[in-house]
Formats: sequence, structure tokens, C-alpha cells
Amino acid sequence: MSSETSNILPALQSRLHKTINARTHGIIDYIYAGMFLSLGFVFMKTNKRAAAASFTTGSLVLVQSLLTDYPLGVKPVIPFHTHGQIDGAFASSSWALPFLFGFSETPQAKIFTSSSLLEGAVVALTDFSTEHARAQKALEKS
Repeated sequence: MSSETSNILPALQSRLHKTINARTHGIIDYIYAGMFLSLGFVFMKTNKRAAAASFTTGSLVLVQSLLTDYPLGVKPVIPFHTHGQIDGAFASSSWALPFLFGFSETPQAKIFTSSSLLEGAVVALTDFSTEHARAQKALEKS
């Protein structure tokens, strides 16, 4: 990836108003994980490579979400700021999964391209402040 390409997401993030808080981001994460895990089962019948990519994506998002220090995390191991960096890297590279798993010329590949764009938008609109996430979590517990 060129330095120009790798600078696009941080530049975009710094210009957008952060309208997604930690709790809402968590909800989006679990929906995203559930969607890809479900697609894995759907794709098993027609495209095993797309199914493998879907199961991999859904599982990684689910584990990351469970381990993130935010209101919907179960075991707070990953700071929310780090979660944002991982999401940014995934958003900028998940379009390549169909190529890596060998199904780039199939209809299923379009789902990964679209989700890459959607994930990029979610990353750009999320306030990834670990302190804000912890404060929100504490407020919800009280």
C-alpha cells in the first residue's frame, strides 16, 4: 500500500464529526460479526471459499469485540483506541479477501468490497477515545 493510500483514512477521520460512540460501535461490531458468520453458512452451499472468508471475518470481528474495553466488551483486553486502529487496517484491506481466498470473480466478492467501504465509514465516524469508552461503560454500570 502506498503512503498516499495509507494516509487517506487518518486524514478523513480527522475531518469528520465523531457521531458514533463506543456503545453504538459495539452494536455495529456484533451485527457485523453476526452478518458474516451467517453469510458463511449461506455461502457453504454455493462457494466454500467465500464461506471460509466469511467465517474468518465474522470470527475475528467477534473475538475482537468480546476483548475490547468498551461497553459491550466482555473481557477488556484491547483498548478502544487500538480497536479503532485494527478496524482501520481491516477496512482498508478487507476488499482484498476475495483475492486472497480465490473468489474475486464471483458475486460474493461484492459483499466484501461493500463491507470494506461501510467499515471505513464506521471507522471514520467513531470516537475511538478509550477514556470516553471507559466513562460510558462506567456510566452504564451505575
